[in-house]
Amino acid sequence: MINYRNKVYSASILLIGLIVFSVGEIKAQESSKKEVVISKDLKWSERMALSIIKRAPKAWQIDNNEKPKWDYKLGLVTMSFEELYKKTKNPAYLNYAKEYGETVINSSGEIMNYKLEDYNIDNVNAGKILFDLYKTTKDNRYLIAMQTLRKQLETHPRTNSGGFWHKKIYPYQMWLDGLYMGAPFYARYSTEFNKGKDFDDIAKQFEQIQLHTIDKKTGLLFHAWDESKQMPWANKETGTSPNFWSRSIGWYMMALVDVLDYMPKNHPKRKELIRYLNEISTAVAKFQDPSGLWYQVTDSGTKEGNYLEASGSEMFVYAFAKGVKKGYLPSSYKKLAEKGFEGLISKLVTVDADGEIHITQVCASAGLAGNPYRDGSYEYYIKEKIKVDNSHGLGPFILAALELEK
Repeated sequence: MINYRNKVYSASILLIGLIVFSVGEIKAQESSKKEVVISKDLKWSERMALSIIKRAPKAWQIDNNEKPKWDYKLGLVTMSFEELYKKTKNPAYLNYAKEYGETVINSSGEIMNYKLEDYNIDNVNAGKILFDLYKTTKDNRYLIAMQTLRKQLETHPRTNSGGFWHKKIYPYQMWLDGLYMGAPFYARYSTEFNKGKDFDDIAKQFEQIQLHTIDKKTGLLFHAWDESKQMPWANKETGTSPNFWSRSIGWYMMALVDVLDYMPKNHPKRKELIRYLNEISTAVAKFQDPSGLWYQVTDSGTKEGNYLEASGSEMFVYAFAKGVKKGYLPSSYKKLAEKGFEGLISKLVTVDADGEIHITQVCASAGLAGNPYRDGSYEYYIKEKIKVDNSHGLGPFILAALELEK
């Protein structure tokens, strides 16, 4: 009995010790988190990056995710960290992306929660981070993962006119979002591993969007096109969805300026893509609010329920600024980009006492069809959830700030 009691007593002491240690560790972590002060002397790009790290020490924790996953939004954010590293040479930013890569791609190059047979073009986007990770680490897992994503594009279902379906579950549909999800990865892979042989096909993706989604009245692009014209949201004559969503147009414009980074200067389709960029930029500029920002439903201004939306505005700023820097757009767009960024800071960014910054009024998500059904109506776009610090608004903020050296 004595031994039994001693064991129980010892076990109790050990348990109490573990609890005290755990509580102390948690408090230390909380204290450490609170003690991080983000200097207002830093540029906005770094202030945002450090704020993200403070809230989500690991990239997969962004958006309050409960477990790691391969995800286009997390790919967007970590890719912006890679770009920030190139500017600052601060290894903390590269390591943030690297840790994410190591978490979602195992040593054999298998991608977490990825199924090629889903043929989801969104799943290609995070592949953009793999090029730099492979170059800096020489870890073969990243090459294998890139090859897997490229293999998806080889057999990805297409419209009869040659455009990638947005997803297997959305047959014969092209969404503006999909151009950003697939084309820049496709272009860089072609340049680095396939001797630039794919640019005719890459240009075709943009040609299909221009041919089928442009609105002749405004010059804006509708969110999506259904070649079959079978979806209830599709115009029975044109196949287009009924409204203009700023973020979808932003995805498309970012795709253009990013693909042009890799498209050979002597390629016959290069001028065509630059023309597309100028045309959509002209249209988008007409709808810039006096605040410098753009509305969720691009052409509807102050119509009841419409609001100035962060992510689409950031994407327009990025595309304008980069377009000017690269010589694709007239210099006047630099002023529009500056005005847009000033609007973001004055209207949509909040700053805590410790310097942590937040981006407000980010549309959490928007799409078409699915379950529950999304009809693409004006009411649908304005009623989707609006969030603070949603990942859609984090990566583009950093990218826009970098282009403007803010």
